[in-house]
Amino acid sequence: MSFPRWTVPCAQKKQMSNSSSPKEFLLRAFADTRELQLLHFSLFLGLYLAALLGNGLIITAIACDHRLHTPMYFFLLNLSILDLGTISTSVPKSMAISLWNSRAISYSGCAAQVFFLVIFILAEYFLLTVMAYDRFVAICRPLHYSTLMGSRACVKMAAAVWGSGFLNAVLHTANTFSLPLCRGNAVEQFYCSLPQLRRLSCSGSYLRESGVTVVSLCLVLGCFVFIVLSYVQIFTAVLRIPSEQGRHKAFSTCLPHLVVVSLFVSTLMFAQLSLSISSPAQDLVMAVLYSVVPPIVNPLIYSMRNKELKDALRKLIQWTCLYTTVKEALVRKAGI
Repeated sequence: MSFPRWTVPCAQKKQMSNSSSPKEFLLRAFADTRELQLLHFSLFLGLYLAALLGNGLIITAIACDHRLHTPMYFFLLNLSILDLGTISTSVPKSMAISLWNSRAISYSGCAAQVFFLVIFILAEYFLLTVMAYDRFVAICRPLHYSTLMGSRACVKMAAAVWGSGFLNAVLHTANTFSLPLCRGNAVEQFYCSLPQLRRLSCSGSYLRESGVTVVSLCLVLGCFVFIVLSYVQIFTAVLRIPSEQGRHKAFSTCLPHLVVVSLFVSTLMFAQLSLSISSPAQDLVMAVLYSVVPPIVNPLIYSMRNKELKDALRKLIQWTCLYTTVKEALVRKAGI
């Protein structure tokens, strides 16, 4: 059946719109053989459980111990929540791919994955900026700390962090999934990532997305400059402390945050640079480094040399063991 001449552009337009909106995407698998797929599943399961345990313990300890109800630990609680969100958005789907040997993810599932990843990753970066400001006030403006970092101010800062991440996620997700995709549906990553999805778009159709990207890059660069300037002033103030013990104590409160910021920024930077200069296998490794490693390592960094947090975790574990022992004793007594 032939279309009239005046209906051909409409028919072609309809066909193009159908082909530019795939019903599903194909994610990249880590392995092809069944043995390696099960190995990957087991490895990611162990890493995921380690992240759940570490961040879950920190969240519970901070929420239950009133001594940790301070601005620094309030922001650390938010950091653990963001880390759990990041790893829970990407890793379970990758585990399902290896377990069920199916690379497919629905269109709506891919959009949701992009949305939540942008929220959690950008919000974590903004939160690290706020935490740098907290350390700056604590060391350089100690007399004004209770005023500048009161409970209401901390809640507003946390709300701004989550709101900024949400707004950026809405803009990036809406712009990316409104682009016509005419280069297939295979995403060369183990989750739906923005750079890989933009590679599937038609040539020249991503100009409107570039505007949103420029705005986000300006925010990211501004936060980075703020963190650097904050630590320049922090180190200057620490070096002016007369006693060596005082300098060591002041620096030890900043060291975990500095290590977390360095790990987050360096892995994210290398991952973005590798998109244009490395192979797909290297892209996969870099994506694991910035989406899987930080949620696992961050709890260790913050609890390793933090006496207050270690005491709270020790008390939490003791109470859990005591509760389990009493419960088992009551069950046995009821059974008798």
